[in-house]
Amino acid sequence: MKALKRAGAARSVRAVRTGGGFSLRVDVRASVVLVVLAAVAAVAGVVLIGSGDYSMTPGEVVSTLFGHGTFQQEFIVTDLRLPRVLVGLLVGASLGIGGAVFQTISRNPLGSPDVLGFGQGATVGALTVIVLFQGGATAVAGGAVAGGLVTGIAVYLLAWKRGVHGYRLVLVGIGAAAMLTAAAQYLITKANLVDATRAVVWMTGSLDGRDWAQVWPLLAVCGLLVPLVLGHGRALRMMEMGDDAAYALGVRVERTRFVLMVCSVLLVAVATAAAGPITFVSLSAPQLARRLTRSPGPNLLAAAFMGAALLLVADWIALDAFGDRQLPVGIVTGVLGGCYLLWLLVTERKAGRI
Repeated sequence: MKALKRAGAARSVRAVRTGGGFSLRVDVRASVVLVVLAAVAAVAGVVLIGSGDYSMTPGEVVSTLFGHGTFQQEFIVTDLRLPRVLVGLLVGASLGIGGAVFQTISRNPLGSPDVLGFGQGATVGALTVIVLFQGGATAVAGGAVAGGLVTGIAVYLLAWKRGVHGYRLVLVGIGAAAMLTAAAQYLITKANLVDATRAVVWMTGSLDGRDWAQVWPLLAVCGLLVPLVLGHGRALRMMEMGDDAAYALGVRVERTRFVLMVCSVLLVAVATAAAGPITFVSLSAPQLARRLTRSPGPNLLAAAFMGAALLLVADWIALDAFGDRQLPVGIVTGVLGGCYLLWLLVTERKAGRI
């Protein structure tokens, strides 16, 4: 059976030769999955832009995006709703890539940033600014990024012992997540009513009210870090076989691991700063992408597309599925992610891996 699966995977890879004598390998199934996920994200984005008190048909949304709408439609689409969709796309992609990197480094399907404490670190940083300094939106975003970075450095140093290994990284991360969750709860108890309410709203994770002020920093960070992570994709694929095998194949393991961890922590921290701690996207997106593509390796692009599609679909559910009562997207992803986590645990137990 395993031989048949390997043969099927081999048949899905095609060699493409160009006129200049160059050739490259294309995984047909993975390419189809990427196209489908991009289409799902695009459709969900169009539906989201058309939803709300002033509803618009998909045709009207597309026409307005191409500059053929009325003045009122252009204002609603360009100034009010398009930034929310773009933030959702960028946040979902950042969480998906961050989750894929950490699951590959730890070689554990549970080794995602929200399990290892990086999301909790960003939360504590943001709550510190809200509760202790009553900072504005920009200061809260800066606190979230700083909290995520400090947590990432602390987890890396605590997990270091002649290198960072997956099992130790997961254990240290889970311990850090527990302590940071307690710190966040303590900060809420020390806040006054107004700051506590503001902190709880931020902690649910939401795309509501997002504008271009969140889009541009996210776009700049993703434009810088995503290509850097993708450029280390081959080395990351080698590291899945273990440090010794990666060393033998010429990979500078610790340097590569450090660079990828810094990039992933920054992506998760900036995503958390923009939309709050949206849970389980970084856990489920890489695993779902891997199951759809059936390809070895971290599947970084597929994880990014899956994260973006998941977050936009969850935001559409939060916006429209409960009538006039709109929910923060973090609640929807928490419910869906919790169901996925239970399914993953049952699957891993049946397979004898836990």
